[in-house]
Amino acid sequence: MKAVEISTPGGPEVLKLVDRPMPKPKAGEVLIKVSAAGINRPDVFQRKGAYPPPAGASDLPGLEVSGEIVGGDVGDTGLAVGDRVCALLAGGGYAEYCVAPAEQCLPVPAGLSDVEAAGLPETYFTVWSNVFDRGHLSGEDTLLVHGGASGIGTTAIQLATAMGHKVYATAGSDERVGAIENLGAIMGINYRTHDFVEEIKKATDGRGVDVILDMVAGDYINRDLACLADDGRIVIIALLGGAKATIDCSQVMRRRLTVTGSTLRPRPVAFKAQIAQALRKNVWPLLESGKIKPIVHATFPLAQASDAHAMMDAGEQIGKIVLTV
Repeated sequence: MKAVEISTPGGPEVLKLVDRPMPKPKAGEVLIKVSAAGINRPDVFQRKGAYPPPAGASDLPGLEVSGEIVGGDVGDTGLAVGDRVCALLAGGGYAEYCVAPAEQCLPVPAGLSDVEAAGLPETYFTVWSNVFDRGHLSGEDTLLVHGGASGIGTTAIQLATAMGHKVYATAGSDERVGAIENLGAIMGINYRTHDFVEEIKKATDGRGVDVILDMVAGDYINRDLACLADDGRIVIIALLGGAKATIDCSQVMRRRLTVTGSTLRPRPVAFKAQIAQALRKNVWPLLESGKIKPIVHATFPLAQASDAHAMMDAGEQIGKIVLTV
């Protein structure tokens, strides 16, 4: 099969189209003929040599795909050979074929194309696990999303809005601010021209928000604390601004704040299977009704993965970048 491998750590040009042996599914895994593969920020970190795959995972990049089950062990998932599915992977998605745990596969929602479906698993598993499970967004809670125009951001905005929450979001240009407001954010904030702490304080009459989804970390964390309402929660899912921060612990104690976070890729299949079940119950009906939708910014053929990564590195996309196979 054709696949895209990382020839050596570096820039987009290190992604090379090669011939690889077909992967062989193990017990509980299915073989998927890939139609499309989503590109995510962890793929970029892996390309740079900063995010190695977990033990036992494919060395090929790619954490989410859509396609057809053509073999393997579907178990008691209710899926069958020939079904169109989208799947969360620990690696291996940039290829004509991949293997995935059957429990991490979901049927392509009715009405969605394979390209749209390829942009679902990594983002929706991540948002559900972190915003709703770890961040406990519920009731009348409000949410602030950093990186609102990213694949994760556009997903979090739509999903939280569809569930009745007020959502604020930051982005790096006025065009992107307009895009996230069109997706349902009640206020987008251009972090290059405005202080998001001041803007959140003004918009909430000084109260702050209940949950913050943060993919920046670094010096954002102290500013996030200032944006939180009492008993608020910060959930960190990436470290674009750096892994270390100095925080005002007196605020954490006095206002009962929570700083937490997670990474999805190394978690066990059983954990991801629980998320898959929650998504099928709570989120798939929203996708099939058209209340929410994956936002696809651009597609590239598999052989042009380096061009797709160059676009990701530029950071101006709104929504997902997807490889087609």
